[in-house]
Amino acid sequence: MTAKAVIVAVAGDEDALRLDRWFKRHYPALTHGHLEKLLRTGQIRLDGRRAKAADRIARGQQIRVPPLPAAPPSPSPAMPVPAAAAAMLQAAVLHRDAEIIALNKPAGLAVQGGTRTVHHLDRLLDALRFEKTERPRLVHRLDKDTSGVLLLARSSAAAAFLARAFRDKATRKVYWALVVGRPKPAQGRIDLPLAKQPGERGERVRGDREAGKPAVTYYRVIDSAGERASWLALWPVTGRTHQLRAHCAAIGTPILGDPKYGAAAAHLGGSLKAQRLNLHARELTIPHPAGGMLRVTAPLPPHMRESWEFFGFAADAPDPFALLDPAP
Repeated sequence: MTAKAVIVAVAGDEDALRLDRWFKRHYPALTHGHLEKLLRTGQIRLDGRRAKAADRIARGQQIRVPPLPAAPPSPSPAMPVPAAAAAMLQAAVLHRDAEIIALNKPAGLAVQGGTRTVHHLDRLLDALRFEKTERPRLVHRLDKDTSGVLLLARSSAAAAFLARAFRDKATRKVYWALVVGRPKPAQGRIDLPLAKQPGERGERVRGDREAGKPAVTYYRVIDSAGERASWLALWPVTGRTHQLRAHCAAIGTPILGDPKYGAAAAHLGGSLKAQRLNLHARELTIPHPAGGMLRVTAPLPPHMRESWEFFGFAADAPDPFALLDPAP
């Protein structure tokens, strides 16, 4: 008998979840590439309409699921969070109120799972319920190897509010990076469209002025060790995959420890020879669901603090956030 499509209603605790994350929860064996193909060909529908992976779903909406090589969707049983992982996450909390949790995400921890990623933040979020019965929700992402400020929503309403703030570019993000070399000029604007580049070595982008999506980054040199290395403050206006890594490499100063975009040029000799990626989401300012603005700052992770100490940079100096704004 030929398998038929099924219609699944969005549960209450899935309100404001991204559609691709819904499928990852219910069909973990479905690859992102296969999901995109099903969406592109219209086999997956949301309330009868075509949908995109990034669409936010709402309680009660109907999802058409075509025949898939998996069991009918049912929530996976919650796996207990190991005590050590729970303690690590709770210690990483920078801010917590009734609507939002802000974490200083450790470098090396993936935000979401994938084909070869079993250990990830999304799997550990039960450790951050605290006094709430609801599980926190992811509202944006950082690369696995990027540390720093990551926000979680503590309710479906907060998730929808924060998702709009990110979508409408009502946020201000500042990253710190240690790059090889010294950008010239010392302050500037990188306007280089980026296109995803398929390949077997994982997600990657390339500069492409014809087919790429708009990508803009402002930067400023805060300190430097001659021409050898520089501490940059980076303000991404857009939020493309690997944008800062690709943009820094494009101007000839790859981020230290980034072999994907800097190859051998992303490493320095001596004690910094085997450094990890030196990119940190330093600060985030965003409208708060309860009113006003929330501004969160994250201290450097241990491996970047070692880099700052090696070059004699003052990691606890006044934040250069105000200096980063472009001229009107």
